Amino acid sequence: MNDLTIQFADIEAAASRLAGVAHRTPVLTSSTADARTGAKVFFKCENLQRMGAFKFRGAYNALARFTPAQRQAGVVAFSSGNHAQAVALSARLLGMPSAIVMPQDAPPAKVAATRDYQAGAACSEVILYDRYTEDREAIGRRLAAERGMTLIPPYDHADVMAGQGTAALELLQQVQAIDGGGLDALLVCVGGGGLISGCAVAAKTLSPGIQVWGVEPAAGNDVQQSLAAGCIVHIATPHTIADGAQTQHVGALTFPVIQRLVSAVVTVDDAALVDAMRFFAERMKLVVEPTGALGAAALFTQGHGGQAAAGGLPDLRGARVGVIVSGGNVDLQRYAALLSAGVPA
Repeated sequence: MNDLTIQFADIEAAASRLAGVAHRTPVLTSSTADARTGAKVFFKCENLQRMGAFKFRGAYNALARFTPAQRQAGVVAFSSGNHAQAVALSARLLGMPSAIVMPQDAPPAKVAATRDYQAGAACSEVILYDRYTEDREAIGRRLAAERGMTLIPPYDHADVMAGQGTAALELLQQVQAIDGGGLDALLVCVGGGGLISGCAVAAKTLSPGIQVWGVEPAAGNDVQQSLAAGCIVHIATPHTIADGAQTQHVGALTFPVIQRLVSAVVTVDDAALVDAMRFFAERMKLVVEPTGALGAAALFTQGHGGQAAAGGLPDLRGARVGVIVSGGNVDLQRYAALLSAGVPA
């Protein structure tokens, strides 16, 4: 792994920066989940992280490494919501301005929270754009050039990747503390690949035999397509309730890590996401956003007989499985509507 963008030492350094700042989120178990899947399941609850998602880890780690000049000028970020909130909060904690580019159809709760996190921070603002007709990356680069700010993308950045990897580092440590065991498999949601690339480096270093599986929404399986093609595939903005995974392509830095360390990327449809969200609410009393339910949804719909079924996971019955529950930032009206009525036809 020495030729990859990040090394395990980078994740350990990130963990040191995050100590006392990020929450060491709980790892929860559920006898109902175990009975439903036939596995022993450990849920890493990043929905209980600061600002409600794992994204705080990568954002804070990246911003904490800014030079004094960079801090004075501030940071630019583009995001559908969670990276936006993470950068806004991290920038405020570190005393720097932030300009956050968000889609105009982002969940209102995420836009409002981003603005709230910016409150009291000088020269900070949210800039809205149309995700279907405008290029958020181009907007971010233009703002950075015009204002002298540093652009921190949501996933394709070494410090962001290292910060996200601390979630898996903690999970493996916590599982060991729970019963002295390890994990056979780790399920991680996939958008641009920042979380899964960092987690894969941490998991494969601490437990070389572990299988790391990525999970995408079926409507936006660009990483699955990229792995099949052997190169980065670009897609149109996918229509899915998993707004945190509406990326059009995997990162140039994250993709080689995924190619090397991830067993495969599987997909689930929106109906399976709603089913998993309902499980978390009813059985574990957790609010989980659609993207955050990707890993659990894949596990709940796993194949049998040892082979992946319909692009899904192989049979994991009898295995010890870690699931990264990536976030819980969801508009409550939308959340209630999905749980009560399901996905509109």
